[in-house]
Amino acid sequence: MRQVAFITGASRGIGRETAIAFARAGFDIAISARTLEEGEVYEHAIRQADGTPLAGSLAATAEAARAFGGEVLSLRMDLLDSASVRQAGRQVVDHFGRLDVLINNAIYQGSDLNLPFMELTADTLERVAQGYLLAPFVLTREVMPTMLEQGGGTVINITSGAGESDPPVPAGKGGWGYAYGAGKAAVSRLSGILTKELGEQGIRAFTLNPGVVTTETLKATIGEAGVIALRNGSAPPELPAAVMLWLATAPGAADYQCRTLHAQPFAKEQGIASALSVEQSMSS
Repeated sequence: MRQVAFITGASRGIGRETAIAFARAGFDIAISARTLEEGEVYEHAIRQADGTPLAGSLAATAEAARAFGGEVLSLRMDLLDSASVRQAGRQVVDHFGRLDVLINNAIYQGSDLNLPFMELTADTLERVAQGYLLAPFVLTREVMPTMLEQGGGTVINITSGAGESDPPVPAGKGGWGYAYGAGKAAVSRLSGILTKELGEQGIRAFTLNPGVVTTETLKATIGEAGVIALRNGSAPPELPAAVMLWLATAPGAADYQCRTLHAQPFAKEQGIASALSVEQSMSS
């Protein structure tokens, strides 16, 4: 029986590459995002400097993933709507009858996310609480009975250094704001709780910090000049995708629970970066 992975926020960036990596490895996959088709426009979304939506869609991700022969289930899911999140989780387990890997990658990315403290409003924090605290909880809680019934499963939660440390400079001058930091801090606490409470029932849970990743969102946020400036300290989205596949499949991965893993140094430590480079050169 083929294993099943559910990756949220899979219309572009890390989520897209993670979906493709799991499909390549022989998984059937479920993918979710708000954007089913290219060019759809939503409130509270990052856009290009000219106001156009970022490139990427679930349809494009699904097409790329299906090239590896597995089944792909695409679901529209809105993090800011708990009913939508709950329904997506239910659809995945109803469709496949199992779920082996859940990757909570999707985040709220409104333009207000990193406002300075004195410009921040309660409305933004309510959206952050919904997107970063409630949505991962609701989705994980919805699929967990299925994981427990089948004897185990893996949950990977994507965090950020913003959730674990203070910004080097103020928000508005290159640092992150309270809303984003608070949201990611909530994400960082989920995996350890799952491990301690459900580990003896076969649940493995990991917290992964991808570091600076050259995604469409990063380019839209800091521009091409900023991306070039960060080149030596950044990684392509394929790298955290490869790390997540390793965490979900490697026999020794369980040893790396109850800590935050930093994708780039971890990939070097485990030889994942070298394997990825070989794989990319063979496919080019």
